[in-house]
Amino acid sequence: MSQTLEVTFAALDEIKPDGAVDTLIVFAGEELTLSHATHGLLGGSVDVLKRAAGTAKFKGKASSAMDLLAPAGLQAGRLVVAGAAPAKKPAPGEPSLNYVAMGGHAMGKASGAASVAIVFDLPEWRGDPAVAAAEFAMGVQLRAYQFDLYKTKKKEEDEKPSTVKVTIGVADPEAARRAAGHANAIAEGVKLARSLVNEPPNVLFPTEFAHRASELSKLGVEIEVLDIEAMTKLGMNALLGVGQGSTHESRCVIMRWNGGKAGEAPVAFIGKGVTFDSGGISIKPGGGMEDMKGDMAGAACVTGLMHALAARKARVNAIGAIGLVENMPSGTAQRPGDIVKTMSGQTIEIINTDAEGRLVLADVLWHVQDKFKPKFMINLATLTGAILVALGNEHAGLFSNNDELATRLTSVGLATGEKVWRMPLGAAYDKLIDSKFADMKNVGGRHAGSITAAQLLQRFVNDVPWAHLDIAGTGMASPQTDINQSWGSGWGVRLLDRLVAEHYEG
Repeated sequence: MSQTLEVTFAALDEIKPDGAVDTLIVFAGEELTLSHATHGLLGGSVDVLKRAAGTAKFKGKASSAMDLLAPAGLQAGRLVVAGAAPAKKPAPGEPSLNYVAMGGHAMGKASGAASVAIVFDLPEWRGDPAVAAAEFAMGVQLRAYQFDLYKTKKKEEDEKPSTVKVTIGVADPEAARRAAGHANAIAEGVKLARSLVNEPPNVLFPTEFAHRASELSKLGVEIEVLDIEAMTKLGMNALLGVGQGSTHESRCVIMRWNGGKAGEAPVAFIGKGVTFDSGGISIKPGGGMEDMKGDMAGAACVTGLMHALAARKARVNAIGAIGLVENMPSGTAQRPGDIVKTMSGQTIEIINTDAEGRLVLADVLWHVQDKFKPKFMINLATLTGAILVALGNEHAGLFSNNDELATRLTSVGLATGEKVWRMPLGAAYDKLIDSKFADMKNVGGRHAGSITAAQLLQRFVNDVPWAHLDIAGTGMASPQTDINQSWGSGWGVRLLDRLVAEHYEG
């Protein structure tokens, strides 16, 4: 039932508003300013547009549109005029024209069409038009994503064409195609991450997730899958303790992309992959527990990111490491009061088995910093409900021991729209997780829950520059946007790819 999307670039003069086009989309700036190519294409319809814009009070602002059915003078069944006026006062660090969002907004206005022609010629540009076209096409792809793999029936009103052909008219199609290679790789990485998050937990359990991550070997990614025996030998008892109550075996997957100079230290990304989190013995309330299939959004992001880096042949050495477990209650499950010895040798007293993600990450972080000696480590995790209380769904929580890394993440977050907000770390918070019986305990009480979770993780990174992104509010069930209509958002792939591209590629 899923649609096939075909996106191509064409020269502006190849866009014809004829009967073969269901929907024609053009762009207008402030006060209905049109580019020369758009004005020429519409011809006598421009006067009709101006009268319609006056009635609709359409001013050309971004994320606004005017929709005309069977427009006079055009054979296309529908004409959409989308706003393309740059923001007059964008927030510091944010672009005045967000081409990815523009692509998503345009695709949203073409819902139900089988053939869409888009005149991507703006009255005002910011940056390289070819790069803008590639980003616009990425937005089209991300908006068109849908996950209906398990639907066998649809209501008649929900029926959509099986194939949607989108032709984007640009001034230089060849330059746009060259630029689109990078953008397409990122889009595919985001869609992979979304699909992993959307899968049901009876399908995507730890060994199946490991199998899907292993498919990145087709792109040249080196894969190492650590099973229970291997992790036991390494001493990853914190990770193993989380999964010991489940019939599904835990795994740790190490993905290596060697696109940089031989011997150069890699950048490293670590993801929490709890494929279902019941809370364990400290079981969660039943209401909304089905959402805990998304407690592996951090691992999904890392997998999607590694796909993007490999697909665009990024000139960097990168490690992606994901700890995959299922947290279930049973006679073999971990108990409150248990003490586990981590791979680092440090011990953790289990106070609440529902604070499991930090246990998984503790061992994976230690393994990565110890074995691969990375330039930095960034971990992503749907770690705490407390970050939702603090930041809602608009920002991920950022915790870091390195100002430069934190500043770079904040900057690329503003540029991509995947925003982060830095939260504090400090010795006073560290005291909250000191234990009477072990080196630390896995929760620190009601207050500062997101911070104490980050404080625990910091004990497993040594002096490596490190950032922890708490994506509980952004990785799943996040707000629907111009480029995301999915429950699983794929949040973080674009953010981290941009970080690598701007600061770490050779």
